Order: sequence, then C-alpha cells, then structure tokens
Amino acid sequence: MESKHCIDGIIAALKKTARPGKQAGERKGYHHGDLRTALIHAAEDLLAERGAEGFSLREVARRAGVSPGAPAHHFSSAAGLLTEIAISGFDQLAADLQRIAETDLPPAERLQAQGIAYVRFGLKQPGRFQLMFRHDLLLPDNDRLHAAGKTAMKELEETVRLYRTAQGRPADDAEVMRLCLAIWSMVHGFLQLTLDGKFAALAPDGSIDAFVVSELPAIIKATWP
Repeated sequence: MESKHCIDGIIAALKKTARPGKQAGERKGYHHGDLRTALIHAAEDLLAERGAEGFSLREVARRAGVSPGAPAHHFSSAAGLLTEIAISGFDQLAADLQRIAETDLPPAERLQAQGIAYVRFGLKQPGRFQLMFRHDLLLPDNDRLHAAGKTAMKELEETVRLYRTAQGRPADDAEVMRLCLAIWSMVHGFLQLTLDGKFAALAPDGSIDAFVVSELPAIIKATWP
C-alpha cells in the first residue's frame, strides 16, 4: 500500500507539471523577432487541430502571419519543420520519464509510473505524438532526431536494468533491450488503442485517465519475465 501511495503522488505531480497540449487558436499572436519559434508554435497548433495529415507549410505561414515563402528561410522543407517538432516531443517525453526516475520509487513501481507518463504524454498531445513516429514525414538522417529518441529510450532502459538487478536476474545489454522493446511495444500499443477510442466503453465514468491509472500498471506487470 505504501508504494501505491508513492506512485499516486508521483503521478499527481507529473499531471500538474506536464506541459499541456496546445489547443487550436490558443495563441493570440507571435513576436516575429523570432520567426523560427513563431513558425514552430504555429505548426504545433496546426498539428493539435488537424494532425499530421492536415499539415501544410502554407497554413503554418498563414497562422504565423507571414508570407508563404517565409518558412523556407528557417527550414529546408515541411519535413525540416516537422522534424524540429518531433525532436521537441522526444525531449519533453524524456523529461517526463526522467522526473519519475529521479524519485525514490522501487524499480517495479517506477516502470509503472513511467508507463503512465508515456500514455499521458500521447493523450495530451496526440498530433505531436503521432508525428514523432511518422518517419515518412521527417528527415530520415537527422542526427538530433535520432539522439532525442535514444535519450527517451535510455530512461526506460535504466529502469529495466535496475529492475532486473533487484530481482537478481541477468541485466546484460541484450536482455535489457529485449525487455525494453517488449514493454515499449505494449505501452505504445495501449496508447494507440486509447487514442483510437477502443477503451472508451471500459473507462469508469468516461474518464480515460482513470482507466489508464487503474489498468496500465497491472498490464505492465503482466509483461515482466
């Protein structure tokens, strides 16, 4: 019971501090002294409203209040701008997972809390989350994008390694990576099904967040070898 209360406290803190997803029309205007940032903000708003499929550089420029050709001065293409947003997404996800890693939760509870944080990140920012894994829309050889993704994965790897060590089981790199991939696949799939509305009927009182907090930790635990 004590560890459950600890998890609940971490989850509550994360819920308060996590950066909320942007809603369409939330921003009132932009300071064009920093056009690059203005374009990124406009693109984030467009993704939140329409998703990756509804993205266009022309619409981003219109929302930022600049000419259609302005984005080319800062980004080589739509893929260049979207890649910056994906990098920012991975950075934020890594920060969410790291906040949990810095607590004194035991490895098992820490992994559960990180799973909840991953799902909450995607639910709050579905457009950005979907984009982060749309490699067809991003710059395929961008080193910063690859590094950002690896940083987020490292947070999970460290938790898995601690868990295996605490259980007195093998924690070599190959074994840790296999377990990371298994847990990541499960949590990512859970999030995708949630975004698709597949769990809506199962959520108590219509609260998807309550459903995630109630069910995901047990599902994660069931995947541990």
